[in-house]
Amino acid sequence: MDFRLANMNDLTRLKEVYRDIITNMNKENIHIWNDIYPLEVFYDDIVNKRLYILEEDNEIASAFVLSNSSEGADYMKWNHKNQSVRYIDRFAVNVHYLRKGIGSIMIQKAIALAQDQSIECLRLFVVDINKPAINLYVKNGFIKVDGSYDQIINDGPVLHEWAFELDITK
Repeated sequence: MDFRLANMNDLTRLKEVYRDIITNMNKENIHIWNDIYPLEVFYDDIVNKRLYILEEDNEIASAFVLSNSSEGADYMKWNHKNQSVRYIDRFAVNVHYLRKGIGSIMIQKAIALAQDQSIECLRLFVVDINKPAINLYVKNGFIKVDGSYDQIINDGPVLHEWAFELDITK
């Protein structure tokens, strides 16, 4: 498997993978992503060199963004306030790779990448109804912090987000 920064040549395939993920999530009644988000932010993620992919046999198995900030961060009671942090965003596993340990592999890749950048803590947000994601993060050592962030989508649904963090200095 090849782990690397995504480039513009990956954009079409990346959107196809995420469209399949969105379809699968909707079947599971996890209505949190659509054709606008996250698909329309990948271009900027690639330009800003923060989107990483795991590829096997020329197929994108998983992807995530590693960013410096997150919109809901001020609403949380972080346990590791004085550490250098990065946020994992838009984390997803290709539907053809579900239940094969790829999610845990990608979390380990994110940890290694952050440690290489002398980051001490990883944080992420997850919508409260996304039980598979929550289970993955908890299984990999992330701890839920106090607080929540309600994200309103275009005067439509409200996504109730929880935050998790992982001290990676250990």
